[in-house]
Amino acid sequence: MNPEPSNAYHRIADDTFVASELTRGPWSPDHQHAGPPTALVCRAIERAAAAQGLTHLARLTANLLRPVPLGELSVAVDEDYAGRNAAHFSARLSGGGKELARFTALMQREVETPTPPGTPGHPLPAAPRRPGDCEAFAMPFAGRQITYADFVETRTAEGRPWAGPCSVWFRMRHPLVAGESPSPYQRVAVAADSGNGISAVLDFSRYSFVNCDLTINLLRRPVGDWICLAARTQLGGNGCGLAESALYDEAGLIGRATQSLAVRLRSSPA
Repeated sequence: MNPEPSNAYHRIADDTFVASELTRGPWSPDHQHAGPPTALVCRAIERAAAAQGLTHLARLTANLLRPVPLGELSVAVDEDYAGRNAAHFSARLSGGGKELARFTALMQREVETPTPPGTPGHPLPAAPRRPGDCEAFAMPFAGRQITYADFVETRTAEGRPWAGPCSVWFRMRHPLVAGESPSPYQRVAVAADSGNGISAVLDFSRYSFVNCDLTINLLRRPVGDWICLAARTQLGGNGCGLAESALYDEAGLIGRATQSLAVRLRSSPA
């Protein structure tokens, strides 16, 4: 196996990047896991919103049009509307002469507004266990070649990964872009696309259950390096399904993520 890269992407221009093997996903050795490219687009949207003084990513939706190949990618961001307290952005991810994914995002202005004592549902719930109290586990596609499994560290907080509902902590082992420290929102984006994997209810060798989209909703700015997904997968019996993840940092609940799944029986075992 080649030496492990030191980052997920290397920037070659303001809006152009080259992906490393750390972005490789589980479905094909030639395609990226959707987490890192979603985080790359998140980075570009955050930078565009900063000009308006908008610093909270309230929602990010990725419509995944095609598999994202390993290689060169470009990101383009448009400001669709900017108001006093919020702005809507759209973005496109392209590579190999094709549009690969489209994104929309809502960025909000943050103001200090303490939650009154006794507010129902508050303080917000915590993750099942803190990462320091959890056991490390290896993703089933780890070890054969450099992949996303080498990009993140994972620890089980509840349940058993790849065997139904479970909770797993994620922490990035490497920078997203060379020479940069990832933002809290980029850390969430890297992890949130893994909900359908860790909560898988079908045999990976017999079925594929690729997500066609990803929506992340966040109620506050995450803190710290660790992001926890409390994930579950539900199947419709019609080749479709839904993965849902409650998202936590070490201080408590931060939001939710959903993924629409295309469930297919493999023509031959993986």
